[in-house]
Amino acid sequence: MSFDLQLKGQRALVTGATQGVGAAVVEALVAAGVEVVASARTVPTSQEVYYVAADLTTPEGCEHLCARLLETMGGVDILVHVVGGSSSPSGGYAALQDQHWQAELDLNLMPAVRIDRRLLPEMLKQGSGVILHVTSIQSKLPLPESTTAYAAAKAALSTYSKSLSKEVTPHGIRVLRVSPGWVETEAAARLVDRLAQDAGTDYEGGKRIIMDGLGGIPLGRPARPQEVADLIVFLASPRAGAVTGTEVTIDGGAVATV
Repeated sequence: MSFDLQLKGQRALVTGATQGVGAAVVEALVAAGVEVVASARTVPTSQEVYYVAADLTTPEGCEHLCARLLETMGGVDILVHVVGGSSSPSGGYAALQDQHWQAELDLNLMPAVRIDRRLLPEMLKQGSGVILHVTSIQSKLPLPESTTAYAAAKAALSTYSKSLSKEVTPHGIRVLRVSPGWVETEAAARLVDRLAQDAGTDYEGGKRIIMDGLGGIPLGRPARPQEVADLIVFLASPRAGAVTGTEVTIDGGAVATV
């Protein structure tokens, strides 16, 4: 039995596409025969992917990306919202000022809201499409010292995604969430190195510090970007055609509840 994902010739947009999970998603989609437009603040040159440089924390950046996508491909079949992250200071609730809260929402929620709103009419016209929002287990396991605002923004993204699914799934548009735990991206590796240096330990010791902070990862390691990307591409494919409105967690067992 062939496990062809049946994605050849589909058109996709991937945000946050040049590092970590986003870069892995682009690679996996291209390998599956998908025509990809990808976005980040700074972008490489590529013969296989059409990159658009855009600051998606602004309405203007989102509009620029959507306009370029429509000019290039005429429409879209798959939206994968990977862009996200946090630059808020540690120190708990008292360290978070209004600008930190706004920055978390501008990066982790509003790009998806704006891009979906701009491109959904084209999907509705064709009566098909998949929208996939990358959330985070931090929405269930926030770390009060360092991730309160990020976790709240990702929880808002998850709630928005669920509501959108209820609205548009009857019209042929599947909407899903993938919720990663700790993923060993380039940025995560830099954090491990810093924690290891501060604690006077090696890289594996730095990883242990993070895993202990999460309350443990039963799998014993973080997820790899390619593992998250493979899940995302499968869910975006017709092979997962009955999956919509749900959140799929990929965290090595870190979330201990049912």
